[in-house]
Amino acid sequence: MRITGISTHVVGTPWRNLTYVQVHTDEGLTGVGETRMLGHTDALLGYLHEAEANHILGSDPFAVEDLVRRMKYGDYGRAGEIVMSGIAVIEMACLDIKGKALGVPVWQLLGGKVTDKVKAYANGWYTTERTPEAYHKAAQEVIARGYRALKIDPFGTGHFELDHEATLYSVSLIEAVRDAIGPEAELMLEMHGRFSPATAVRLAHELAPFKPAWLEEPVPPENLKALEKVAAKVDMPLATGERIHDRIEFRELFESQAVDIIQPDVGHIGGIWETRKLAATAETHYMLVAPHNVGGPVLTAASLQVGFSSPNFKILEHFNDFADAEIKKVVKGAPQVVDGYFHLSDAPGLGVELDTDAAAEFPQQQARFDLWADGWEQRKPKGSQ
Repeated sequence: MRITGISTHVVGTPWRNLTYVQVHTDEGLTGVGETRMLGHTDALLGYLHEAEANHILGSDPFAVEDLVRRMKYGDYGRAGEIVMSGIAVIEMACLDIKGKALGVPVWQLLGGKVTDKVKAYANGWYTTERTPEAYHKAAQEVIARGYRALKIDPFGTGHFELDHEATLYSVSLIEAVRDAIGPEAELMLEMHGRFSPATAVRLAHELAPFKPAWLEEPVPPENLKALEKVAAKVDMPLATGERIHDRIEFRELFESQAVDIIQPDVGHIGGIWETRKLAATAETHYMLVAPHNVGGPVLTAASLQVGFSSPNFKILEHFNDFADAEIKKVVKGAPQVVDGYFHLSDAPGLGVELDTDAAAEFPQQQARFDLWADGWEQRKPKGSQ
């Protein structure tokens, strides 16, 4: 079997463009991959156009490791977000083809299942007015849909510091959310790399009474020493990793032991098998895996393949019941959350199929997501309303 070509489809919303890539073969099998780029969609499409000619055409889709190696190192330059995202969508699609050809789900190719269900946590649910009352109501609706975990960034446009008034208001939002969801549901606290170590530590102590399941990206991701300062003074679990684009770059994070949960994005770190390798290394450091997942149904399905086959997989992020819920229709067989969990699928490959006609109903947009702009949490950039 050989790859005869690829086709790309961008599904657009005001705040995110989702790039779907189909890999076609000479035996009629087609696989699909997906990633979400922030402001770099056209760059990804340009890279894939070149990579198709240089590496992908004529390749054996079963020889995934070799294709990934050639795409990563064959152009000599150091692979960053764009290249690793391009590798990810092709790798996913090849594993999808391999699973379909063999009649088995991708998780079976990764060593088989270790669980029948993966817990989900909701994100994208707080696109309301930024008040305790509105957040209380929205959080209740998340729980009513069966979720038992959700994540929130309550810090407005906070950057490095957060003054006393803004701190009190952020605390009031979290107090309202915890009251709405009860003591048993998991509440993930997102900082989006906003703060200095001192501010992150202070806020963690302010919010400790609400029992966060983790504190995510408390400081910008480039400086591990800063993260270590936070870890030394905070006794709640720390999580990070969504902006690391190569599993090799996780080495220093593992060595530091500064976090308890790593959050690779399957769509940015080279794909499913690359993430499974990373999960195995995390296991040797007694760390859990909870992938960053702001993609649509294909990226969710890809992330679940790692979840079903990894003993240290904690939970999976899910946007698609709340923000842009209508885009679920672009994929047949989209994973669904039932009673707070994704349940094991035995469907071959990724278990999903891209509906290109439905995808065409959501043309690419000038998607914008600015965490430093007022109202960013509503995910409605200026001019999109």
